[in-house]
Amino acid sequence: MAQIPERVPDEGGQLEADPDLYDASDSSLGDEVSRYTASLTSSIERYPIENGRSFKSGSYIAPNDESELDRLDLTHQMLRITLGDKLFLAPIGEKPKNILDIGTGTGIWAIEMADAFPETHIIGTDLSATQPTWIPPNVKFEIDDAEEPWTFREKFDYVHVRYLAAAIVDWPKLVRQAFDATAPGEWAEFQDFDLKYYSEDGSLTDEHSVQQWITTLLKAAEDFRRDPSPGSKLEQYMKDAGFEDVHHEKYRMPIGPWPKDKHLKTIGAWNLVQLEDGLEGFTLRLFTTVLGWSLEEVQVLLANVRKDLRDPKIHAQFDFHVAYGRKPK
Repeated sequence: MAQIPERVPDEGGQLEADPDLYDASDSSLGDEVSRYTASLTSSIERYPIENGRSFKSGSYIAPNDESELDRLDLTHQMLRITLGDKLFLAPIGEKPKNILDIGTGTGIWAIEMADAFPETHIIGTDLSATQPTWIPPNVKFEIDDAEEPWTFREKFDYVHVRYLAAAIVDWPKLVRQAFDATAPGEWAEFQDFDLKYYSEDGSLTDEHSVQQWITTLLKAAEDFRRDPSPGSKLEQYMKDAGFEDVHHEKYRMPIGPWPKDKHLKTIGAWNLVQLEDGLEGFTLRLFTTVLGWSLEEVQVLLANVRKDLRDPKIHAQFDFHVAYGRKPK
């Protein structure tokens, strides 16, 4: 694996596009994307079928089939690269006793933490059993709804909550429960997105299908009472819950390898692949169930969205936020 540079939080200023990425007559990224995304993989179970994709029962808007689980593992690696090959930023020390991972998904974060901290007991929770059965002995996965009252007997030295955008109704309640589950003097960390797409140079406009798609998607998620952009609010949620020494960092996530900066070019390529892999899954339940679109209407829109995503003249991006804080002693 190529050496991962130090993490680069947003320091302001406009991202510079790579002038050598494309010929002005060609809007296809093709080989460039393949070159930056050579190896991405993983898998697991199946659930009830909707529109040819399997979904968790209830109100979770994303599918839960092998394609989505692969995408979640891919996204995990993308976020690890974003943070400079780090799984977390909070100063949790070398020997935390108990760690809690809320919304563990495929369990990949919890498993990698278990390998890094072999003496630490780690619990990962999720709505369904999408985790592997062969896991490190210090990891346990539990089926649990993070929005229901937490019933853990122990307090945790570190509570980790990542990538629950468009999955949570009451974010302040979730953060308060994380506060209650954290041991005095110990840490909690939230990592999540603000999924509004933007460009700094005006190359992304309201006329583009990708902007029409994401605007409609975010509005549908809000109508579904699931906040799709909690990232920028995490710092304040943590302060309101009672955490101290709250630290916040923002990272820009380019869509496609259009940035000139090599680190951001790599992130952008991974981001494009995970978006393309998840595009149908993100859209189907919200557009057909909430908005009443037909499957055919959705597929026509997504064909145009894919064209925009691969157009290097469109310098689209969104933001990823990390906030961590300490519970008072």
